[in-house]
Amino acid sequence: VDRLAGLTRIGIDEISYRKGHKYMTVVVDHDTAKVVWMADGHGKSVLHRFFDALGPERAGRLTHISADGAAWIAETLAERAPRAVRVMAPFHVVAWATDALDIERRASWNRARRQAEGRDGRETARALKDSRFALWKNEADLTDRQAAKLTWIAATDPRLHRAWRLKEALRAVFTLAKTRPTAALKALDRWIGWARRCRIDAFVDLQRRVRRHYEAIRAALTTGMSNGLIESTNTKTRLIIRRGFGFHSADAVIALAMLTLAGDKPTLPGRQPATE
Repeated sequence: VDRLAGLTRIGIDEISYRKGHKYMTVVVDHDTAKVVWMADGHGKSVLHRFFDALGPERAGRLTHISADGAAWIAETLAERAPRAVRVMAPFHVVAWATDALDIERRASWNRARRQAEGRDGRETARALKDSRFALWKNEADLTDRQAAKLTWIAATDPRLHRAWRLKEALRAVFTLAKTRPTAALKALDRWIGWARRCRIDAFVDLQRRVRRHYEAIRAALTTGMSNGLIESTNTKTRLIIRRGFGFHSADAVIALAMLTLAGDKPTLPGRQPATE
């Protein structure tokens, strides 16, 4: 079976299969929801092996490629599949915003701790330290206690609350794209302008990162593609690893993952073929 035949829309990601920074590269077909290629290791040299196996003619037929913001993926795609549209995974963009918010939360806690005088000051610093889960959570999923925590943050630390609003606004851009992609594009531009002027270092840096991947993020908003399929594949691969109590090499993991997730169902020795 030639798993690389007929590919037009693919997703690329990496997955850790063992401690000590042991990674595998995974490629899935968005149209069939199947794994089409896996290899030990990650980086440009590994991804070049995939395109060597695919060949320049079939690489030229690729129309969309979803991936995260890793430089080694973007650089390889620009070289080996320049006609394909790179689609930035929305999950990773929102994760960047969450990381930026956590940087500001820690900075806010450090400011409160340095300025703490007496019991009230120490209580404020402790409350900011314990606000992580309320800040991370989506606004619609907040419990009453977490909503009250955010109300308290708005009153005591407007800068941190503004950072939370920036995170939620960027997440809302991708939510809006599900029904109104054109409006989502305009909302993304407004968010970039807001983040540029917000005077919060972590989010000023984030908008620069968003602008570097601007075209790929716009493609995510207009096409509706994401890395959800490949994240699901990675979850199933981790289940295979856990059920096997770990593996010493990637070869066994790849063999089991391809047997389970690549769509081919050979009849095992001693088994009767399935009948309809």
